Amino acid sequence: MKKWIKENKIPIIMWLIFETVAISLFLTTKNIFYLLNFTYIGTCVAVGFALMIHKVKYARNVAQFGVGLYMLIYLGIFSKENMQIEGFWYYLFLGVFEAATIHYFVAKIGGPLFFGRGWCGYACWTGMILDLLPYKTPKGERKRIGWIRYIVFLLSFSFVVALFIFKVNNLEKVMFWSFIIGNLIYYALGIVLAFIFKDNRAFCKYICPITLFLKPVSYFSYLRIKCDHDKCIECKKCINSCPMNVDMLDDSRKRKNGTECILCFNCVKECPKNALKLL
Repeated sequence: MKKWIKENKIPIIMWLIFETVAISLFLTTKNIFYLLNFTYIGTCVAVGFALMIHKVKYARNVAQFGVGLYMLIYLGIFSKENMQIEGFWYYLFLGVFEAATIHYFVAKIGGPLFFGRGWCGYACWTGMILDLLPYKTPKGERKRIGWIRYIVFLLSFSFVVALFIFKVNNLEKVMFWSFIIGNLIYYALGIVLAFIFKDNRAFCKYICPITLFLKPVSYFSYLRIKCDHDKCIECKKCINSCPMNVDMLDDSRKRKNGTECILCFNCVKECPKNALKLL
């Protein structure tokens, strides 16, 4: 039993974090939805992490589709909650601490202090599709067009501000359709960019506005993949296999693209000397 707990320590901690949020919100709001919602998401992510640690094939895909489809179809389409960044701004301006606001604070503002960009690797409904494309390992150097995501971030903010300034009617309906149309645009852009740059995660690197929340917090992430340099032979298979172009041979927080690790474990699986560990 002790051995099992030691091997699965990180997934257990991950599950406990989400369960703490689930129980806390249930007790404060008396709404059972929060208990079920965060228990389900935490379980999916924890199971995905556990399967990845044990090197089960398609483990991450299981977690991605488990969480991604739930948030996209059930919360987004059936429940008509805008879970994109526009929804975050919208509910924030309304002063409503629920739906997208809670999701962002847990998964993309507070949570990354523990699991970094893990959300991108295990729960993103855009990433779950992009990771199925053929360019799992980037071809060529990373492009210097990351500034585009700052523009998208400002556009999303400006869009919601304009809705309130001009007192647009039927805001809930507008937000619902912006969620549908926004996701279609994201998927189209993601797929096109993947084929143009031969890189499944090109959208995440150059377009996704959520990274403006994730990157600064992820710098301080507790979970990080580190290298045992006594074992390392500097073959650089880890760097060449990383979908986010992270330099895994540098253990410092300032390593190249260090805040972009999505904990996909590609580097761990590719290392011929088992020199990389999630610590």
